[in-house]
Amino acid sequence: VRIKEGWCYLAVVTDLFSRRVVGTAIGSSPDAELVCRALNNALETRHREGRLVFHSDQGSQYRSKKFRRLLWQNKIIQSMSRKGNCYDNSPMERVFRSLKSEWIPPEVYRDIHEAMRDITDYLGGYYNDIRPHSFNGGISPAEYERQWEEARNVSESS
Repeated sequence: VRIKEGWCYLAVVTDLFSRRVVGTAIGSSPDAELVCRALNNALETRHREGRLVFHSDQGSQYRSKKFRRLLWQNKIIQSMSRKGNCYDNSPMERVFRSLKSEWIPPEVYRDIHEAMRDITDYLGGYYNDIRPHSFNGGISPAEYERQWEEARNVSESS
């Protein structure tokens, strides 16, 4: 993400069930610390049931000892794309494409704090709560999860 001083980097964790963004972090370097903060953010904001799989590309930050230790400590299974295979990361590429084409202004952000506030508003608000997703039949991730939970409760009470 372009800021006045140069670049800042965004890490995002998405729940593939609903395409909901569940964790984010912005920092000055695309390193293991950044992706660990995004995963920790996701773990703090999301209730987990059962096994959890974290899928990523083969970036060095995802292969780092620090990140792998965080996965191990939380009993998360790591999954990685094969080299040169970008197709299984397409849900994440879609998040970034939507962010860039629908939200990030053509002019640069003043600083990392402005970028963080603005991107958090988009991902945590519009993207999750309002933006229709074709994967979800044209409804937002939040609405998709609400409808699924409602259907689950109905079937459990029957």
